[in-house]
Amino acid sequence: MTVLDPARAATTTGSAGPGQAQARRTELAAFLKACRARVTPEDVGLPPGLRRRTPGLRREEVAQLAGVGVTWYTWLEQGRPINASEQVLAAVARALLLDEVERAHLLRLAGLPTPDQEGSLCPTVDPAMQAILDGLTPMPAAISNRRYDVLAFNTAYDALFPGATRTTAPHGRRNSIWCALVVPDCCNPFRNRDEELPRMVGVMRASYASHVGEPAWEDWVRLLSSASPRFRELWASQQVAPASTALRVFRHAAVGEIRAQAAYLTIPGSPELYMVVYTPQRELDRERLTWLSAHPDAAVGERHRH
Repeated sequence: MTVLDPARAATTTGSAGPGQAQARRTELAAFLKACRARVTPEDVGLPPGLRRRTPGLRREEVAQLAGVGVTWYTWLEQGRPINASEQVLAAVARALLLDEVERAHLLRLAGLPTPDQEGSLCPTVDPAMQAILDGLTPMPAAISNRRYDVLAFNTAYDALFPGATRTTAPHGRRNSIWCALVVPDCCNPFRNRDEELPRMVGVMRASYASHVGEPAWEDWVRLLSSASPRFRELWASQQVAPASTALRVFRHAAVGEIRAQAAYLTIPGSPELYMVVYTPQRELDRERLTWLSAHPDAAVGERHRH
């Protein structure tokens, strides 16, 4: 088990059919437009020129900086079925000032291999991993896939985050991003969502690049979009992000606030899965998690009208 490398956040699942290839091209076009709009001429050493109708660089300027033809780049940004080599896309990435995560995202959208593309989708959890999860108690820990479906968890995670583990809970669904987005504030244990949601959606979009056009992923994006205006806003921003250690603030009705660092670990042989482990920040947080692990049903059964 290793610390999660953002460059290994998604994998390909075989050759794309015509519909999936077109979906990838459409997603690639939207990503390029969003990236181009974020770069100013001053950022890349160009004069500002005359007043611009839209923010960011013009297509002609990106083509000039990348050393490619204007027509070719225009077609690429229009989602036309053209060939693009890794070397040429690397030049486009440099012109748009893309970071490592964004460059890998660009290559995946173009259907090109990236260093992270090894293994295949693995929707099941090795039974031995459950023993590891249980052994981490009282630190909450769970195994999820790239859509944030919670596939396995320990008692501490279940007690802390029942909206992501118990389908019988109000708005419950075994998915952590669904809980963060959809469960109302009065029932939601996840307190610093405004800070963390852009990163969570960005991590999911980075993984989505390898699954564009797949029915399960497209249905999931549509479901989240229909259920959450905030998700629609963040998804439309085209931001991608690495999976990195982050502070999570929870509030449990039985013990109060719990602050913990979320660390993400890869699982060898299962590149579509990862383990998240919450390390308590303070001794008080550890004490509260220990108590919750011993009383997993505390305050979970409370019901009220929204």
